[in-house]
Amino acid sequence: MDQKEILEKQRKYLWPNQLLYYSDPLPIDHGEDMYVWDTEGNKYLDFFAGILTTSVGHNNQHVNQRIKEQVDKLLHSSTLYPSQIQVAFAESLAEITPGELNKFYFGTSGTDADESAVLLAQVHTGYQEIIALRHGYSGKSPMAMSLTGQHPWRIGPVHIGYIRHALSPYCYRCPLKMTYPECGVACAEDVEDVIKTMTSGKIAAFLAEPIQGVGGFITPPPEYFQIVSEIVHRYGGLLIIDEVQTGFGRTGEYWFAVQRSGVIPDIMTMAKGIANGMPLSATATTDQIAASTAGAGLTISTFGGNQVAAAAGLGTLEEMKREYTPQRSAEIGGLLQDGLLSLKDKYALIGDVRGRGLMQGLELVVDRETKEPAPKHTNALMETAKRVNLLVGKGGLYGNALRVAPPLSARKEHVEEALEKLDYAFGQVMEMSF
Repeated sequence: MDQKEILEKQRKYLWPNQLLYYSDPLPIDHGEDMYVWDTEGNKYLDFFAGILTTSVGHNNQHVNQRIKEQVDKLLHSSTLYPSQIQVAFAESLAEITPGELNKFYFGTSGTDADESAVLLAQVHTGYQEIIALRHGYSGKSPMAMSLTGQHPWRIGPVHIGYIRHALSPYCYRCPLKMTYPECGVACAEDVEDVIKTMTSGKIAAFLAEPIQGVGGFITPPPEYFQIVSEIVHRYGGLLIIDEVQTGFGRTGEYWFAVQRSGVIPDIMTMAKGIANGMPLSATATTDQIAASTAGAGLTISTFGGNQVAAAAGLGTLEEMKREYTPQRSAEIGGLLQDGLLSLKDKYALIGDVRGRGLMQGLELVVDRETKEPAPKHTNALMETAKRVNLLVGKGGLYGNALRVAPPLSARKEHVEEALEKLDYAFGQVMEMSF
């Protein structure tokens, strides 16, 4: 099918609320490492990695080989039967998860993982109420949308009464109109205020992303999770950290972004980059907390930890440990951030550059003094970048944050190419009238 036929069938057969990037949507046909090609044969540098999912590059041959070997043995058996490839992957995963997070429940998506984490916390503590963050994102199920703190992603009657939202650690647009570090990280103290005023005083858990992904790569102060962890535990809750977008060395230095804060969560969720694009997620916890599920009720997962997905996960993790380490992400990500900061110096449209490693965000504003969001400029920037064959993402409550997050296989020359294309795109957009 050519592009026109694909789009016609998309409109005819798929739900209309599925978000598509670009005024002229882009059907991707195939990829190789850092590049993808559309159905018309045009080549693009991919700096969004399928929403931070194609972690070790498109068409990675080692991952593909792991998949092919498993396809030739067994496609599926469900969690009713022990699986050699699943336990091998779990063992490899336990080698990099922090602290004693060495017990896993496998699912198929980040939504699945976050739901499992919340249920586990409720079972273990005996409490029900959950604190999440404004601007956070947890997925598309009713519970996950209730956890989400952005109205565009909350479809229909999604309110679940036991979920409350605390202030986001959004320093660029501080909800308390304060400035870090003089603020004393007051946003973290808001978690305690929410518990005292909006709950029974005993909570099951606090759930947050170390960097808010769909929120526009909002990056909290380094002390934030230390303060919040103490509060959450004092009120009987568990700390759930959502590493769906941030995990596996993407943010540099550590395998998981929360490790930078010195905090070890009670439960940690991961998906996206875990298997280079195959549908797989994991909810990790300790032996003690996992033991709470014994006798709590029966559970199976038909597709959770599917053998082919687990094989992809094992191959992906092998590639990360061998080639695409957190230290490498820190080095290449540093080059990327330096270049983005230089673009900020050049273009007043860029109000903020934030993020860590290979997870960098640019918030675009009409005016730096008023910080008025610039969603039209953001859309125009993405369209212009596409015309020069660069793919980036966007996010944020106001639709004005560019998300720059290439595969972990990005090299210096790819960063330089992306920065050159972004420089051109910003120059073009600055000349437009809105």
